[in-house]
Amino acid sequence: MIAVERISQDTTQPDAAPSADIGLYASSLTLDQHADASVLEIIRDHWSAIENGTHHRRDVTLGEDACRTAHRQGAAVLASLRNLAIGIYELERERGRTKVDTLKSWCQRQTFSTVWPILQR
Repeated sequence: MIAVERISQDTTQPDAAPSADIGLYASSLTLDQHADASVLEIIRDHWSAIENGTHHRRDVTLGEDACRTAHRQGAAVLASLRNLAIGIYELERERGRTKVDTLKSWCQRQTFSTVWPILQR
């Protein structure tokens, strides 16, 4: 088990006291496998990939933060559909079946009749 203390400051309230959180991580690493700085880099890289990958694309490309769905279940369904769209786009791009270079452009060209055959493969 790895514990990481995070101290954060709300930039919208500069006079407020910083808050401290403890993040816990389960790992198969032993103490002698990596130095503390190396473990911190692994954790930062992990979260950076998440923020710059899926979350960024769901928010910027698919407008997730602008969505004002009031019901929790509805929001979960929409998040799943956004993840599905990202996954289908990535599969099509990896397989060379699309020449569109951005997720947003690809999504704008899709209809049910263009995506359904992809799902059937």
